[in-house]
Amino acid sequence: MKTDLDVRTYNREAWNGEVGRGNRWTLPVAPEVIAAARRGDWSVVLTPTKPVPRAWFGDLKGKDVLGLASAGGQQCPVLAAAGANVTVFDNSPAQLAQDRNVAEREGLTLQYVEGDMRDLSAFADGSFDLIFHPCSNCFAEEILPVWREAFRVLRPGGVLLSGICNPVRYLFDPVDEEKGVMRLKYTMPYSDFTSLTVEERRRYTDKDEPMVVGHSLEEQLGGQMEAGFVLTNLFEDKYEGGKDLLSTFLPTFMATRALKPESRS
Repeated sequence: MKTDLDVRTYNREAWNGEVGRGNRWTLPVAPEVIAAARRGDWSVVLTPTKPVPRAWFGDLKGKDVLGLASAGGQQCPVLAAAGANVTVFDNSPAQLAQDRNVAEREGLTLQYVEGDMRDLSAFADGSFDLIFHPCSNCFAEEILPVWREAFRVLRPGGVLLSGICNPVRYLFDPVDEEKGVMRLKYTMPYSDFTSLTVEERRRYTDKDEPMVVGHSLEEQLGGQMEAGFVLTNLFEDKYEGGKDLLSTFLPTFMATRALKPESRS
């Protein structure tokens, strides 16, 4: 079903609203978290619960890091406190403001850029040593440009850390799920913007909640490799504590570590 809603514009305003509503991914970290990171005791997540292995980062001190669609006052200030030179890039001005608030509170230096994750033209080729990209490309209409741009702005030998949502998350009937029943209703390709009826979309638009696009694993994993990356590590994750019914059956989130080769053959 067609819609006049623009994915980027709608989700920018929706995430601005999520800041006011206290979404968990918009809550700034406490001063104690930053103090611990300065002592070398830190962790961050790409997916709901599992910390990213520290070995995936290497030594952060002095590295140029891009937090790609990663604002909210959480991961980027921690990485800055751990010694990285961090640039935060996000579609939501209110989310960027959360990082700025933490930086000002803690005396951290971060750079802030508002934009579309598919277009990193604000940065020259080879600007960064590492990109930290949590589960956020589900809020973009397409992701192959995200991987191509990430490859371009990384230096040879640079690392891309990404969070991925398995699109199976979006294919079940949400009304039945609230009743404790998992019933497949939708098919791939899936998008809240085009797969739902107007009435079904109102479940989100009436509350100004973010809406998602279910990118295939071929686009998520194959897309990284098509852009030139070499996948080096992967783990799966899920919500804990009964928050998410599907998580009682299988993990539906994934984190990947990908390397930009020193030379592309």
